[in-house]
Amino acid sequence: MHRITPHQPHPLFNTAATRRLEKAAAAALPPHTLMQRAGLAVAQLAQALAPHARTVWIACGPGNNGGDGLEAAMHLQRSGRKVIVTWLGQPDTAPADARASWQRARDAGVAWADAAPNDLDANDLCIDALLGIGVASSPHSPPRTPDARLLTCLQALHHSPAPVLAVDLPSGLDADTGQFAAGLTPDTPPHLHHRAPTPRHTLSLLTLKPGLFTATGRDAAGHVWLDDLGVEPGHEPPNAWLSGPALPAPRAHASHKGSYGDVAVVGGEGLAARGMGMAGAALLAASAALHSGAGRVLVTLLDDGHLQLDPQQPELMLRRFDALALEQLTMVCGCGGGQAIAHVLPEVISRAARLVLDADALNTIATQAALHALVVARGQHGQPTVITPHPLEAARLLGLTTAEVQADRLDAAQQLADQFNCVAVLKGSGTVIAAPDRVPAINPTGNARLATAGTGDVLAGMVGAHLAAGASAWRAASEAVYQHGQAADVWPAGLALTASALARRVGG
Repeated sequence: MHRITPHQPHPLFNTAATRRLEKAAAAALPPHTLMQRAGLAVAQLAQALAPHARTVWIACGPGNNGGDGLEAAMHLQRSGRKVIVTWLGQPDTAPADARASWQRARDAGVAWADAAPNDLDANDLCIDALLGIGVASSPHSPPRTPDARLLTCLQALHHSPAPVLAVDLPSGLDADTGQFAAGLTPDTPPHLHHRAPTPRHTLSLLTLKPGLFTATGRDAAGHVWLDDLGVEPGHEPPNAWLSGPALPAPRAHASHKGSYGDVAVVGGEGLAARGMGMAGAALLAASAALHSGAGRVLVTLLDDGHLQLDPQQPELMLRRFDALALEQLTMVCGCGGGQAIAHVLPEVISRAARLVLDADALNTIATQAALHALVVARGQHGQPTVITPHPLEAARLLGLTTAEVQADRLDAAQQLADQFNCVAVLKGSGTVIAAPDRVPAINPTGNARLATAGTGDVLAGMVGAHLAAGASAWRAASEAVYQHGQAADVWPAGLALTASALARRVGG
């Protein structure tokens, strides 16, 4: 058993793959073996997480996830803990393994209750063994009306002052998408909105699931642990990867600015166009490219040349668009581009040696089939291209709603990559990186500090710097996303994260 940290890549397996592995392992082992291993793993982690717990309440569903909880209850009871179990199953209808674990818990003297104890405190522990991987979410499915006792248990777990350990998955969470099923979404009463959240842990069994690391799964799962129960995946291919950091490439002493490529940022619609000056977005992307190691950074602002120099960053070289040698440049296009970006997009897409498309470039492409076709052609010609949409921009590109994109982020990112024949970075909690004919990756770094204006522009500039230095589109996207999130993860406590400050720190 080990805790999952963002220091090395891990394979992720969806529900169907996990069930295949479970079925094969169960067939090769004596009956009840996997549940015994799972229950022991849960009990061991529970004792490590709450060594001074006065009471352990275990909410057990009627299926095998509940059986894992019942098996853990037996071990905890035997270790001298005060264990209280709420079981939603019945001995005569429970699966054989769950029924065997119920009997073992009963024989150990576990106490049974219809609901959670009302005297739990922060030193105690709750174990969520209600549903496991047996839940699917879909924005088109009718809301599920859960059993009243199940709903009561879910509410008690969500509002508990005691830490919660989920067995395999937080109950109600879709293992594949990281979204809660309709009718099972946790709610937070108004009077708890400002309460410090209780610690959350998830012990993923057999495999790591994609839903633990993207969408709402990251918040719901908390700290994620894995116990593979002694089962190797064998020939089962992963459905995604949890990406890890890249080793920094040392720079040769005998190098110069030309060794690390030129990045040109095109964007920043002027104030005169619509009364909305957006030069800042382009300058943020340029600053990020500069601090991420680009040899030179050129900036073309779509403001009719009103800005001649950025006095805060004199290293940035401003250029007219017609002075850019597009065939030699890594272009970052769209940051703050507004409507003006449409005038230069056809030429940029057709001619740029390497290209990052962000923000208003994507919004424009979403409305013009001819531009879409030009992006597809870049992939056919071997020209590296990365698109970096947030969920709303992705929805526009795919002709979906934002809710549909968020309902299955892995699938949406793959659709983007396939339809635009490029590397797609779907930003958000658990950013997804996808490419045609490649297993997608979920980024494990980043936090809510990044929820501020301009951080997406910073990411676009970082991707551009990696591309300019010679990285492939996939590697440039993966490394930039990881470093972008990592900068937020190590951000000094008490210091506000702003996009300009982030751009200056990403190369550190």
